[in-house]
Amino acid sequence: MSEWKEFREEMLKDPEVKKEYEAFAPEFAIIHAIIEARKNSGITQKQLSEKSGIAQGDISKIENGNANPSLGTLKRLAAGMDMQLKLEFIPL
Repeated sequence: MSEWKEFREEMLKDPEVKKEYEAFAPEFAIIHAIIEARKNSGITQKQLSEKSGIAQGDISKIENGNANPSLGTLKRLAAGMDMQLKLEFIPL
């Protein structure tokens, strides 16, 4: 197991930390989905930037969790990867 995973598991034993971590689950899911979709498309951030018209620096910020993309930005990213965006609500 990686040092990060060990550290995360240890930290998540604290109920307060776990609650805060879980509160960010949707943001983590979006970041993960963008990165996986881009990698599965076989393109770099720079190539996605060229195809979507979104600055590479902005794509980097989104993928690093330093920016919250709008719905419009997510749609442009999807189109830049020749994909469509699917948003769904699921029961808790």
